[in-house]
Amino acid sequence: MLADYEAVMKAAGDGTRARILKMLEIGELCVCQIMAVLGMSSSTVSKHLAILKMAGLVRDRKEGRWVYYSLERRERNPYAASVGQMVQGWLDDDPDVIADREKLKVVLATPLDKMCIQDRRVLL
Repeated sequence: MLADYEAVMKAAGDGTRARILKMLEIGELCVCQIMAVLGMSSSTVSKHLAILKMAGLVRDRKEGRWVYYSLERRERNPYAASVGQMVQGWLDDDPDVIADREKLKVVLATPLDKMCIQDRRVLL
């Protein structure tokens, strides 16, 4: 149980991972959409997403060549649901979160086949 607690707190306590959780509040996103908003490489974003997934905060699904992430709604980790709900009420006035939401509007308006070009990122 202590390991579950530590995994959730470490995952949610990182600033980049908190930004990802805030982005996923609007719904499911493709990895390349998250990359575009954060301006980070696929390997860096994938590492953050793997940590969030291991902690039970997000889930993924593969569709064709794309992988989509969303907030985890099942209780795989007894602490994940509580922390996930708290994060949803936090950071709404943070400048980085506000900027991410503005970038996300542009990203969501871009078709995935143009957004998710292998080894390329849309620069915002």
